[in-house]
Amino acid sequence: MQLPIASNEVVRAYARKLISSHKLDIVKMLGLYALAAITGLIPAWVIGKIINLATSNTLHTSDITRLVIILLVSSLSFALLTFLARAQSYKLGETIFATLREEFLASVLALPLIDVERAGTGDLLSRTTNDVEALSRTVRFALPEWMVAILQAVLTLVAMLLISPLASIGAVVSIPFLVFSTRTYLKFAPPGYRRERMSYATMSGTISETAEGARTIDAHQLSSRQSRRIEGDINESYFSEIYTLLLRMNWFPTVESAFALAVATTLAWSGWLALHHHLSIGAATTLTLYVVQVNDPLDRIIMWLDELQIGQTSLARLVGVSVVTDNRPTKGPEPTSEVIVMDDVHYSYRAGRDVLKGISLTVRPGERLAIVGPSGAGKSTIGRLLAGIDAPRQGSVTVGGFALAGLPLDTLRRHVALVTQEHHIFIGSLRENLSLAKPDATSEEIKNCLASVDALEWAEALPQGLETELGTTGFSLTPAQAQQLALARLVLSNPHTLVLDEATALLDPRAARHLERSMSAVMSGRTVIAIAHRLHTAHDADRVCVVVDGAIAELGTHDELVALNGQYASLWRSWRNESQEGS
Repeated sequence: MQLPIASNEVVRAYARKLISSHKLDIVKMLGLYALAAITGLIPAWVIGKIINLATSNTLHTSDITRLVIILLVSSLSFALLTFLARAQSYKLGETIFATLREEFLASVLALPLIDVERAGTGDLLSRTTNDVEALSRTVRFALPEWMVAILQAVLTLVAMLLISPLASIGAVVSIPFLVFSTRTYLKFAPPGYRRERMSYATMSGTISETAEGARTIDAHQLSSRQSRRIEGDINESYFSEIYTLLLRMNWFPTVESAFALAVATTLAWSGWLALHHHLSIGAATTLTLYVVQVNDPLDRIIMWLDELQIGQTSLARLVGVSVVTDNRPTKGPEPTSEVIVMDDVHYSYRAGRDVLKGISLTVRPGERLAIVGPSGAGKSTIGRLLAGIDAPRQGSVTVGGFALAGLPLDTLRRHVALVTQEHHIFIGSLRENLSLAKPDATSEEIKNCLASVDALEWAEALPQGLETELGTTGFSLTPAQAQQLALARLVLSNPHTLVLDEATALLDPRAARHLERSMSAVMSGRTVIAIAHRLHTAHDADRVCVVVDGAIAELGTHDELVALNGQYASLWRSWRNESQEGS
């Protein structure tokens, strides 16, 4: 599954809104380019004037001096106006791209977590890298250059018509070739570029997932399968690029031939008119120079049109992120009870394949519930539903009688929070990383939450303490320290119910045991739902829920389930034996 791609109507509406918000700057840029284009037309007119004076034997030194001064002034004015116009266009391009990037980032951060997970990392990674890079080139260079080229071409054609509408006919001979070839290209190019960008997303996802799961792939001897998948994705990307390349190879030569035809036709037609005294030689020269001159903006229109197709596709993919709507309400009821109830819950990631089958469970306030079971049994899925990340296909998951997935996000996180073994360190200080959970947290509160997860000692030993920069550009934490930081962030957010999905999995057994004991005081009075593969967590819990094949197989205290001698007893004995052998 990939995130949606915005329709052409949505993209056009977004572009109109973006352009209207910078209307004055665009008018200023186009005004400067228009003045530059007009001054750029003067040299060809001066040359035609000189030729007319020379052929009529009326050319004097004063005329030459005057025309050369005009030529010099117009050339200098053209250079100055072009410089100012380009400076304005680059500034405008950077401003628009900054707006685009900020709005895209806001859309990404607003994405529902379930949609991000279902889309996978590859699609979102491709949009934030390949598509943003492609769009930056379009906004900064292609779009301004294209608009300016159209303006220059129109002004040049107007100047030709003012000189001689009859002689200008020769220049339009190439238009049918340009129109036909361009329409054909635009018919087939957009789907080709869309396929190309999607192939990049798929390839990026496969490669990144393979790199992240390299050890697992190696352990399960899946290297050959992954190599075939990567090779298939690369082939798809290769053939999608070949398709767009063939389109350009057919289109560009036709365009260049049409330009050459326009020059030759204009030269021949205006020359014939001059020979038959329907046009002066100077006017014929000026017209021919204008046709040569108009080829440059027309060539840029054609050249940047290809870039605009890529930019349009990338913009559709970026705007498509904002199309994803979060159905979670922004306002809603405040549960008055912390009782969490799962009632006949069925859930599937794919239609027709339930991973949870009729789960019914009540978690009482202040209870410590351990959820255990074999890998793939559905434990983490239960944790996600209990944390309100997603809603069940059938049945209900409620807190205080209200559906968890239907609560506003702020309300939900005051009641339930999830911490998994996955963690992220943001670029910034240790204080900033923790205060994400509570922006107004004091130093004392931050230190208390670090102490509660047994992290205060190493935190205070950092070079600048709480102000130490972390992340890729700062101090590097160990996986265990990063996990402790994630747990401390959770403690600081202070929800009533904690869902710990193997949150201590990255710590060694002794450190994990010590951490869980040190958190006991913090967890006092809170509901704790621990999804664990280390069964000492289950031993300390009030109740143990054993999940097998998407259903609750056993539910009771540790002692009750050991005495029952069923699934849990078997898991307990197996884990005890492994622990003893490991020690």
